[in-house]
Amino acid sequence: MKNLALMIAAVLAAGCGSKAVQPDWKTNAGSSLKAYSQAYLKGESTRADAEFARARSEMASTGRPDLVAHAELYRCATRTAALEMDDCPGFAALVQDATAAERAYAQYLTGRWEGLDAALLPEQHRAVVQGRGALSAIADPLSQLVAAGVLMRAGRVTPADIAAATATASAQGWRRPLLVWLGVSHQRAMAAGDTAEAARLQRRIDLAAGTK
Repeated sequence: MKNLALMIAAVLAAGCGSKAVQPDWKTNAGSSLKAYSQAYLKGESTRADAEFARARSEMASTGRPDLVAHAELYRCATRTAALEMDDCPGFAALVQDATAAERAYAQYLTGRWEGLDAALLPEQHRAVVQGRGALSAIADPLSQLVAAGVLMRAGRVTPADIAAATATASAQGWRRPLLVWLGVSHQRAMAAGDTAEAARLQRRIDLAAGTK
């Protein structure tokens, strides 16, 4: 699980020999999950819901709850990137069929790390738990935003983390997390009494939201 994109690719590729013909469900599920995350991050909720439902249905066609659990975890992680957080009920319903690494990743997403075996996490997220390195050092954009969301949930996010998450969302053109992270900065500016900075951030929010 080097990053979120590779996480799902590894599961879908598992057990396939180099000369084997890829079953349709694997191709369809992989493309739909990728389309889901892109649509969600761009703020296209209806399309995102449809793509996830399609991916989940393709995985469910195998009768393997571990695959569906993986898809639910992927959805939960993607939503965390935009600070849309819950206890991943879709994954929780299938947790008994998930791998130890996936259960560790699910706990990581909650921001409650007591008893968490960080060795089971991807390296960049292990570093987040252990307080090593800057968020900006995470190369994969979505993984970086997930880590920022987790730090926010854990109450450990720093101004530099917020700036990194905002810059990444902006660079990717991901409207949903951009608006959320700009909103976080705006609230902090208002709380600090920095009206000039708050006004600047509000202009960015209005532009990204299409209200100006």
